[in-house]
Amino acid sequence: MKKTPFTLLHQQTAPLLLCNVWDVASAQTAEKLGFSAMGTSSAAIARMLGYADGEHMAFEELLFIVKRIAACCALPLSVDIEAGFSEDPQITAAYIKALAEVGVVGINIEDSKVNKTNEQRTLLSEKTFAGYLSAITTRLKKENDSLFINVRTDTFLLGVTEAESETKKRAKLYQTAGADGLFVPCLVQKEAINDIVNSTTLPVNVMCMPELSDFDSLQSLGVKRISMGNFLFDALQNDLEKMLSKIQQEKSFKAMF
Repeated sequence: MKKTPFTLLHQQTAPLLLCNVWDVASAQTAEKLGFSAMGTSSAAIARMLGYADGEHMAFEELLFIVKRIAACCALPLSVDIEAGFSEDPQITAAYIKALAEVGVVGINIEDSKVNKTNEQRTLLSEKTFAGYLSAITTRLKKENDSLFINVRTDTFLLGVTEAESETKKRAKLYQTAGADGLFVPCLVQKEAINDIVNSTTLPVNVMCMPELSDFDSLQSLGVKRISMGNFLFDALQNDLEKMLSKIQQEKSFKAMF
């Protein structure tokens, strides 16, 4: 694994609490509050732009948002590139290189794809995805682009049979293919977290869920990174709706002050 400053944040005793952002304002708030790093939420950016999650927006639209965040904030920035925005690993590698050129230090890439016709998410074959990932990381290594490659496996998110053993199998394949970290959204049970952490040398990343343990418990289980996903964005949108509704009902702006 590459020993970049961002990589080292995944090797400390306390897990890296990554603030998931979607625009300059949210990124600047994360910086103001002293977060160590931030990562974009693809779902939040998609919703902000009026798209469904699952690569409905063009990569160029994502790149524009990322450029503005990187230009206005000094925090290390990781970018969620969903399933890579292309089935061609060379095109995806070029996209990642474009992100690196604007200062991005890491990416998330996932092993499932959304069918844009019916919006169904499907887990890719582990060998297919590992081959795709290997081609990407080989190209990046050749061009000396040392980003942190955090690979998201959707075994638990999609509720596959024997999700724990399937995750362990994929972790080994993805590490061999060049992954620097393993992200397992919807992994919440303490025993399963402990078993997966102990099955791999990759730093394990879990995501905000209602059932997820507190940060001290996650640290004791060996988790190295904690993400917020799109839940922060959704919570703020709910607060906005409540505030606007109150203004309508009270026929006054007092609720804002």
